Amino acid sequence: MPRIEAREKVTGAARYAAEYRLPGMTYAWVVPAAVPRGLVRAVDATAALATPGVLAVLSHDGGGRNAAPRLRPQAPELALLQGPEIAYRGQPVAMVVAETPEGAREAAAAVEVRYQPEPHHVLLSRDEPDSYVPDTVNAGYPGTVETGDVDAALAQSPVVVDVTYTTPPQHAAPMEPHSATAAWEGGTLTVYHSDQAPWRTAVTLAELFGVPTEDVHVIADHVGGGFGSKAMVRPPTVLAALAARAVGRPVRLAVTRQQMFTLVSYRTPTVQRLRLGAGRDGRLRAVWHEALQQSSRLTEYCEQTVTPTRVMYATPSLRTVHRLARLDVPTPSWMRAPGKTPGMFALECAMDELAHALRMDPVELRLRNEPDLEPGSGTPFSSRNLTGCLREGAARFGWADRDPAPGPHRAGRWLRGTGVAAAMYPGYLRPCTATARAEPGGRFTVRVAGVDIGTGARTALTQLAAEALGVPPDGVTVEIGHSAYGPAPAAGGSAGLASWGTAVHRACRALLGRLAAAGGEVPEGGIEERAGTGEDIESRPELSRHSYGAQFAEVAVHAVTGEVRLERMLGVFAAGRIVNPRTARSQLLGGMCMGLSGALHEGLEVDPRDGDFANHDLATYHVASHADFRGAEVVLLEDEDPGLNEIGVKGIGELGIVGAAAAVANAVHHATGVRVRDLPIHPEDLRTPAGG
Repeated sequence: MPRIEAREKVTGAARYAAEYRLPGMTYAWVVPAAVPRGLVRAVDATAALATPGVLAVLSHDGGGRNAAPRLRPQAPELALLQGPEIAYRGQPVAMVVAETPEGAREAAAAVEVRYQPEPHHVLLSRDEPDSYVPDTVNAGYPGTVETGDVDAALAQSPVVVDVTYTTPPQHAAPMEPHSATAAWEGGTLTVYHSDQAPWRTAVTLAELFGVPTEDVHVIADHVGGGFGSKAMVRPPTVLAALAARAVGRPVRLAVTRQQMFTLVSYRTPTVQRLRLGAGRDGRLRAVWHEALQQSSRLTEYCEQTVTPTRVMYATPSLRTVHRLARLDVPTPSWMRAPGKTPGMFALECAMDELAHALRMDPVELRLRNEPDLEPGSGTPFSSRNLTGCLREGAARFGWADRDPAPGPHRAGRWLRGTGVAAAMYPGYLRPCTATARAEPGGRFTVRVAGVDIGTGARTALTQLAAEALGVPPDGVTVEIGHSAYGPAPAAGGSAGLASWGTAVHRACRALLGRLAAAGGEVPEGGIEERAGTGEDIESRPELSRHSYGAQFAEVAVHAVTGEVRLERMLGVFAAGRIVNPRTARSQLLGGMCMGLSGALHEGLEVDPRDGDFANHDLATYHVASHADFRGAEVVLLEDEDPGLNEIGVKGIGELGIVGAAAAVANAVHHATGVRVRDLPIHPEDLRTPAGG
């Protein structure tokens, strides 16, 4: 089924957050901190206030109309314009509100801020003296998991691989920049928002401003991507609502591409050490995976980088440890497949290195270490078809014809190689509510506070609702993107369709029961049923619920310049029931492209002098384009998993990215014989004099 909103999008009829025009609209512009750590000593807004059309210059110490309204922040990074402390470069220290965006920007440049700088530390090093092991990490995982005697098992292993990999900070770079249009009417706040989680945003804003949640309305009809950066409230959202309350008029704050690199989160850099011990038969005896990453001074955010290692391969001895360093940087946060993307890059490259040390085929090594139970916990799997993905992928890719010896495999001045990596992502199911309504005349309306961030969720939900109601899809209208529709999880964690769809299915089935009891008659006011999933989720049996995949890549590396070209990539995935193969394939291709981008292009460069990201635009922060991503193919295996939910749906939005970078890196090693352990892979990592 094609996307329901496709025509609206390609004709420009679909409205995004920055396209809503309200009576009396004003515009805000942020004044960012110019130092990475210190105090604001004074904000001189004299020149800014003299700029035509300026209504206010808000700061923590502004008097009268220029005093920022007080907040009740639950998270320190949202305590905006509340005090003089500066925790990172780019932190908002003032904000201008004006009649036009041009006037706001001009006045913001005229605001003079005096600072008291303090010594700062902004670069994550391999040996951070003040790092520590947190009790828990993102998504509630324990910071450390250990089984067996890892030290003894490593000492007794005939073959040991001990390697360190690094990944850089990365920016989500969604196509639509963040924006919020906020308006207060009495004590009621309405925000038109670029948002992955309208309900969560409404709850957070209500806490910040001290109003009931039902008096905050967040509307996100269309969202141009997010990749996690829009899945929680970020500073621009709070600032728009703050400004609207201060001036008593609607305010739009549209973040520039450059401002996004600081204000709306990024993926943490990592330093990961892996020690794999195996017998000559290739069976793992010990796995030790430790990851160092960073957070801000404001908040302890630790990404779940080593958690995939607790799931992937059978081993009697396992040690997985997260370490965290608190630096003078913005708080990192979710970015597509948080933790899994960098963690699986390191694990899957280390498995490739182990295969070469054993002189064993990398696919065979993975098959030989297939577990019966989840290694880190002993929990049964709800379903697991990684072996099917590996075998099907190897057959389709022509893996058996591969020369196993690493490079150089020369074709003129190009070196060619192939690589493989496995992928996994948890099958989350989060509490959700939905309503289904029978309208007079035979139509149905379904409402859920989910969001379509470009994934095709609106279309898939229509299909699920129509199926549950037993009517054609054109007989159902699905309305999403409004916090007023009730509690619902974010479009994130690959949990959206599974969570929203389960609630929609239950609401529709409950509605059919009401209709049957009423003899099929629909009164003039309609019949409506609401359903939720919270209690059932809590009572589910403990199972290891995941989707799996295998990714194969072929690359060409120019022997003189070091340029790397992707020639083809195959992804084979077992991801539960696929509601819409068309949009599912699109999501998996997008993830694979993003993984390629991380392997060869993406990396934020931190300036140690001032803590700024030096490449904070899309001219210098490179992301893969169509020309970089050639010959890509997706295969979806049948994968029944009744252990997740009654509709059989798992998430796929993040699965595609997880193994892609490792598959490319392993292919580069196969082509050249050079093992690059630091992403992204630069041409200078691979160049040889005169192509020798």
